[in-house]
Order: sequence, then structure tokens, then C-alpha cells
Amino acid sequence: MTVADETELLVRTRRDLHRHPELGFQEHRTAGIAAERLRAAGYKVQTGLAGTGVVGTLHGGAGTGPTLLLRADMDALPIHEQTTHDFPSGTEGVMHACGHDAHVAIGLAVAERLARSRGEWGGTVKYMFQPAEEGLGGAVGMIDAGVLDGVDAALGLHVWLGLPSGIVGVVQGPQMAGAGEFHVTIHGRGGHGAIPHETVDALMIASQCVVALQTVVSRTVSPLEPAVVTVGSFHAGTAHNVIAATAELVGTLRAFDPTLLDELPGRVEGVIAGVCAALGATYDFQYRKEATPTVNDRRLAEIVRVEAERIVGAERVRTDPDVRTMAAEDFGDVLEQVPGCYFFVGGRNEERGMIHPHHSAHFDLCESCMPVGVDVLEAAALRVLKGGLAS
Repeated sequence: MTVADETELLVRTRRDLHRHPELGFQEHRTAGIAAERLRAAGYKVQTGLAGTGVVGTLHGGAGTGPTLLLRADMDALPIHEQTTHDFPSGTEGVMHACGHDAHVAIGLAVAERLARSRGEWGGTVKYMFQPAEEGLGGAVGMIDAGVLDGVDAALGLHVWLGLPSGIVGVVQGPQMAGAGEFHVTIHGRGGHGAIPHETVDALMIASQCVVALQTVVSRTVSPLEPAVVTVGSFHAGTAHNVIAATAELVGTLRAFDPTLLDELPGRVEGVIAGVCAALGATYDFQYRKEATPTVNDRRLAEIVRVEAERIVGAERVRTDPDVRTMAAEDFGDVLEQVPGCYFFVGGRNEERGMIHPHHSAHFDLCESCMPVGVDVLEAAALRVLKGGLAS
């Protein structure tokens, strides 16, 4: 296959997937395409893992070696697309607004390249096409299904609008934050807006909680340690002259350090408990951990850096701390159990208006980043499969 033919297939695959987005654990069409292409390339294919997950396994022809997991996530988001390109979503209210269509296309191209060169490398490739990355626990489901059995290392990538198209971003240590979601219900005593002294105003108390929660990071976390506490939803009250009996807060917690991430829910609940006790209310607190911090292994991050610099040039590879993001990604659950590296390939193009953030209804990416992703991921994989972990 020529470079031009491969690039045309890469773009065509991404656009086809973009037209047919599927939500988490509903990726039946996408999984079918992945399974069909993997089988055609010579992989032994397992389907139906964690519902809709697919794993293709391929043994190299150059003797023994490590077992390397490569991963692409498949799911879309419940967003009504508002882009202007000529391949919009054909499914109402569902959109590939995070680049997972590109991840699948890149993953299939890398899988096919590795199959064509299998006589040159040893060991085993396990290519995971994962469902339900968007907060639904798809990675954990695949792990529970045994995808990490025998795996020595793992690699993955994310097209990233925070970087210009084709720029590679990789760091040693945390690349993306861990995350959790909290729900709080404040229980007061409702009443007439003109008689507030006979009530316990849940809306006012929840407002005090929102303000007080700003001290969790600023006064309980080291200034040298990144952390986020955000209240993203606040609902209370029904009428202009009714004091609310209940109020609901929903928010997110983020941190790079796994221990800190585990401590933050207790600190948040402590603030809420104190405010409610002082003002005469009670509360319910619920917390769900969504993702473990995505922490890159030093050796594998160095392999990615070296291969990326060889392919795109050192000036187009960033390793500074600003590459990191407090956004979360469930590949962290994989890297918690096996050493690996998750890196970014920039997809931003300001001249073409590809500037909107991930999870935006206007999200689009510069497709020139996709061949870069294929080249770097393949090169890093080959380096591992040819003994790079031992060097």
C-alpha cells in the first residue's frame, strides 16, 4: 500500500466513523468494522468484551518478545453536532466530539502496518478497541475481561486540540489527571419568602458551600500540587417567593496524584458538613471515582519522545509540564496496572477554524495530524517489540 493510499483510507475511515457515531457500550457498528479489518490483517479477534469491546492478537515472526497492548477508544458523546464540514453525524444528538473516530482510524492503520511487518519483530501485539471511555468505565470492563493478562507494556494516544496539528506532546509521569464526580443534596426547611426566620434556606446554605469549597484547593492542597474542585451544577428553588427546602450540587474533583485524588472527597464532604451544621441543615453526599490519573512510565515516555523526534523533528515535540491537562482519561486504569505511555498528537488548526475544545458541538480536528499519530505510535510499538524496554 502506498503512503497516499494509506492516508486516503485513514481519512475515509475517520469520516465514515464520524458519520455513524455510537454512544458508550453501543459501539456495535464501530466494533464490527474494527473486528473485520483486524481479521483481514491476520489477527486473532475476540469480540463482545465488556459488551462491545474488540481485541486483536498478533504474534510476531522474529521470536520471543514482550506482549504489548495498544489501545483505541470507540465511543461518541451525547451532543448535537454543529460543525460545518461535509461529513456530519447522521445520528441525532450523538457526535464524535472528542476525536475517538480518529483514534479508531489511527489504530486500524497501525494494526495493519504491524501485521505487514510481523516478520521483523518478536513478541505479541494485543490491539484493544475499547468501548465507553467517556465516564462509563470501559477500560475497567476490558481489564475485568482479562485484556491485560500477560501484558508487559501499553501504548495509546489522543488527538489533542490543545496543541497545533502534528505537534507531539509527551511527559514522564502524569499526563492527564484522575477524576471523580460528587453529588450533594442539602436538606433545609422550606417556607414563605417573606418569613425567612421560620425556614432553613437550602439555597443560601448551598451557596455558602460553593464559596467554602473554593478553599479546599487554595488552603488544603500544596500550591505545588495541581488539583481542581469545580461545582458545575446547582439546582434549587421553584418560585420567586418560596424559600427552597432542598438544593443540589454536582461537581468534579481532579488531581494528578492518586493519593490526593482519594483524599479530596473527604475534604469536600468535611466542608459541606461544617457549613450545614453551622446553619441548621443536613445533607447527603455521594462520590464516584471516574478515572485514575494517567501516569506515564519513564522508559516508555522516553521511547515515544525519541521516536517522535526522529519522525517530526525535536522542534515539534513538547515535553514541558504545560503539555499536561487536568482532563481525565480511563487509560489511566490500564497504566495503573502495567507500565505504559499515553501521548498527545496536536489537532488544532487556527487558520481552518479547528479551534473548538473537546466535547464542544463545534469540535473538529485537522486530519493532517492523523498520519503523524500513525507514524509515531507504530514506531514506538516497534521499538518496544524489538527489545526497547531492555535497553
